[in-house]
Amino acid sequence: MLNSLSGRFLVLTAVFVMLAEVLIFLPSMARFREDYLTDRLERAQIASLALLSVDAIDPDIEAELLANAEVYNVALQRNLTRELILSSPIPGPVAATYDLRDASALILMRDAMVRLVDAEPRLIRVIGHPSRQAGDLIEVTMQSAPLRHAMIEYALRILILSAVISVITAVLLFLAVRRLLVKPIKGVVAQMQIYAEAPEDARRIIKPRSRVRELREAEEALKSLETQLSASLRQKERLAQLGGAVARVSHDLRNILTSAQLFTDRIETSEDPAVKRLAPKLVGSITRAVSLCETTLAFGKAEEPAPVLTQFNLAELVSEVVEAERLAIGEHDLSLSEDIPASLQIRGDPEQLYRVIGNLVRNARQAILGSGQSGEINVAAREDDEAWVIEVTDTGPGLPPKAREHLFKPFQGGARKGGAGLGLAIVAELVRNHGGTLRLARSSEAGSCFEIRLPMGDMG
Repeated sequence: MLNSLSGRFLVLTAVFVMLAEVLIFLPSMARFREDYLTDRLERAQIASLALLSVDAIDPDIEAELLANAEVYNVALQRNLTRELILSSPIPGPVAATYDLRDASALILMRDAMVRLVDAEPRLIRVIGHPSRQAGDLIEVTMQSAPLRHAMIEYALRILILSAVISVITAVLLFLAVRRLLVKPIKGVVAQMQIYAEAPEDARRIIKPRSRVRELREAEEALKSLETQLSASLRQKERLAQLGGAVARVSHDLRNILTSAQLFTDRIETSEDPAVKRLAPKLVGSITRAVSLCETTLAFGKAEEPAPVLTQFNLAELVSEVVEAERLAIGEHDLSLSEDIPASLQIRGDPEQLYRVIGNLVRNARQAILGSGQSGEINVAAREDDEAWVIEVTDTGPGLPPKAREHLFKPFQGGARKGGAGLGLAIVAELVRNHGGTLRLARSSEAGSCFEIRLPMGDMG
C-alpha cells in the first residue's frame, strides 16, 4: 500500500485531517468548557429566582435547587449590592477562581488544558454575567471533577468523529486519485511497455487522450519522443542497409581497381609521350580510389576494440611514426621534428596511439606536399597536473572552412581533394576510447595544430 501513489495519498490524507482536527481541538475544548460553566451559571440563576420570589425557602428545597444546579452556593450582585442567594456547606477551600466576563481566547484555552490535565478534584469559583441582564454578576462555587469528566467525554467524541472523517475523506480521495491519476498513469506506462516491444512500429506510438492538462502534456511529450525515436530507428536501419551495400560495392570495386592498378604498371613503361604524360595522373586516380575503398571498408567494420592500456615510452613511439613518414617524403623540402622528453612515460594502447599520431602526421604531410611548398611538421608532448598533452603542428596551408565545420564527422570532414573524410573520425574515436579529447587548437594560412589530451588516471 505505501509503495503505491494512491496508498501514500490515502495515508497522508488521514494524517493531514487528523492534524487539522488537532489544530481545532484547543479552541473546541475551550469553547466546550466555557459553555459548560455558563450553563452552570444559568442553572444557578434560575435556582436563585425561587428565593427572590419569597422571603424564605425551605432548606430541603434549597438543597435540591443547589443539587440540580450542581453548585454549592450562588451569589448575585444587583444594583451594586452583592448577596448570597443560595448556600450550602462547602467541603473545602476554593482552589481557583475563573472570571468568564472578560476572558480572552488564549486564557480560555489555557484554563481548559489545565483542567483537562489536572485529574485532582478541586473546588472552583466561577464568575459571569447573569442572563437577560438580571444583575451585575453572578458567582457560584462548584466541583471541578464533573467538568473534567464532561471534557474527557467531549474530547473522545471529537477523536472518534475526527477518525471517522479522516477515514471517509481518505477513502474518497483514494478512489478519486486512482480514477483520475493512477489509472491514466498506468495506461501511459502500459503503452510505453507496448511501444518498447517494437519501437519501429509507428502504430504503437501513443495517442494522447487524457483530459487532465498535466497528463495530456506528458502524453504529448511522450508521443513526440516516440515519433522521433521511431524515425531515428528507421533511419538507422536504412543507413545500416546502405552501409552494408556500400561495403559490398567497395569490396568489389577495390578488387577491380587493384587489377587495374597492375595494368597501369605496364602502361608506365610505355615510350609513347602521350602515355607517359597521362599515366601518372591515371595511376594517382586509381591509387586514390583504392585508398577510398579500403578506408570505407575499414570504417564500416565493427567499432574499434577497447584499448589495452600499458605504460610505454612516448618518445620511442613518435620516433617510429616519424621514421615511417620520412620514407614517404622523398626529395620534397619537408622536415619532421620531435619535441618529446626522453623519459616521458604515458599510459595507453601503443598500437592505437601509433595510428592516431601517424594519421595526424600523414595528413599534415599530404597537405604540405599538396601545396607544393616547403614546410615543417613537429610532434611535441608535455604533461600537466591532470593529463598528457600531445601536439602535432605543421606549417601547411591550413584547413578550409568547410573541413573545420565537419572535422570529425565521417565522410564530411575531408581536408584534401580526394580524401574520404574518415581518417580524423577514426582518430577521434580512438582518442575517446582512451577517455581523452582531440581538438583543432588552431588553423590558418600559417599552419595547423591538433591537440590530444589523455587523462592520467590511475598509473597503478
